[in-house]
Amino acid sequence: MKSIRYSRYTGEDLDIGAEDLLRALADYLLQSGFNTQYSQFNEWNQNSLEELREALRQALEEGRLFDDDRMQQMMEQLASMTPEQVEQLLDRLVQKMIDEGQIAMPGQPDEAQPDEAQPGQGQGKESSVKFELTDKSLDFLGFKTLKDLLGSLGKSSFGRHDTRDLATGIETSGSARPYEFGDVLNLDVSATLFSAIRREGAKVPLNLEYRDLQVSQCEYQSSCATVLMLDCSHSMILYGEDRFTPAKKVALALAHLIRTQYPGDSLRCVLFHDTAEELAISQLARVQVGPYYTNTRDGLILAQRLLNRERKDMRQIVMITDGKPSCLTLDDGRLYKNSFGLDPLVISRTLEEVNRCKKQGILINTFMLASDYGLVNFVQKITEICRGKAYFTTPYNLGQYLLMDYMNRKTRTIH
Repeated sequence: MKSIRYSRYTGEDLDIGAEDLLRALADYLLQSGFNTQYSQFNEWNQNSLEELREALRQALEEGRLFDDDRMQQMMEQLASMTPEQVEQLLDRLVQKMIDEGQIAMPGQPDEAQPDEAQPGQGQGKESSVKFELTDKSLDFLGFKTLKDLLGSLGKSSFGRHDTRDLATGIETSGSARPYEFGDVLNLDVSATLFSAIRREGAKVPLNLEYRDLQVSQCEYQSSCATVLMLDCSHSMILYGEDRFTPAKKVALALAHLIRTQYPGDSLRCVLFHDTAEELAISQLARVQVGPYYTNTRDGLILAQRLLNRERKDMRQIVMITDGKPSCLTLDDGRLYKNSFGLDPLVISRTLEEVNRCKKQGILINTFMLASDYGLVNFVQKITEICRGKAYFTTPYNLGQYLLMDYMNRKTRTIH
């Protein structure tokens, strides 16, 4: 059984909290291969403790672990440390992340003594020890991203998908009406008693009848099933820009938003590259880009299959991509590729799946991270077929557009 050890505060860690560590290391923990473009594609991002130590060292030197009020004091204290003291500080910070349950090392039992997992016991051994983010860390990173995105919009609060229809529920936002069989028994006590008093007069005991029952009405809030399609082809980290890491952050923020504010909604994630695969949200922080091509058709097929399992009022696909479809899987299982894009066979087969989405009532909203002429035409065809929307964005404003579209989507659709 995992235990938590409490010790006397000594100030040796420069008063750096566990949340400060995650906040400062967010970009490093969610990196998608932009800084390691020659690594093997489509493998989980299994970072070593040595790499984590170097990321912490860089965060210390840049002052990202300190707030503005004590920045100068902490930097002076850090500058006065010897190299050995700095190494010991890095070891303690890594150990703090382990003790706080922010990172875990696969194959390491929970009941292992802290001395067995000390990160500073030799550079050779440390460089081979891998770690992975825990669900606790993913939840914090999703909350942080969501807070940052909504904060940049000037929004301090956000609600659920409201419609103009009224239903009986828990929260009262409409007038009372007589109870009907099948309604949620959310009685409006005042209206119920008034109905009985108006019929029999004010006396004790008061005789309540079935026709006296009045229930409160609330706004009907529709449910939505969403599949987030992420393009993880090689182009997402080419041309001097990392486009996939912002997409990962948006996915984590959207997952946190749905879990905390829209509990009736569902979110699934699909990666599409040479083929397509479903990815658990818990694994999103560890995935990197690759392989090379963009098989949008396979992604749409898998997304439809996942949405058909859901029984929601709304079903939608949110697709984030930066390139034109450049391959498809033929009926015999072979992969047909055309790296130049705009191949008539690839485009026609992909648009066939878009038509199938339209027939099933599945909305497709596309968020484009590029604006070349051929891609614009392809996206316009998608929006014409399924009556969705296309947003030509950048990695810097992708999250703002996507989250605001999601929070407003069902109001526009239901009406």
